[in-house]
Amino acid sequence: MSEDAKPTQPAKPPRPPSPSANQRAWLQRGLTEPGGKLPLFDAKGREIDHRTIQACLDAGWAEPWFANPLNPAMQICRLTEKGRAAAEGRRAKSAPKT
Repeated sequence: MSEDAKPTQPAKPPRPPSPSANQRAWLQRGLTEPGGKLPLFDAKGREIDHRTIQACLDAGWAEPWFANPLNPAMQICRLTEKGRAAAEGRRAKSAPKT
């Protein structure tokens, strides 16, 4: 080994993404709802932006729960364990290795 070569340190695993302020606010509203149901509307009565919902679904923080019979375009979602952890500002527990 040459003197110029530096020992390489193992790379740290990438940090999982954290929710934006809007995403976290939406997720936090599900913490107190039965079953972790996430709201369709914000505290001012405005519809939650579909991009916020989709980003949370894509990140695994929320999951579709059931179809909305009054408006099929609006998804009814609930928190996942990963979403509950993100809303509380902590990391989700890893699944046990088998």
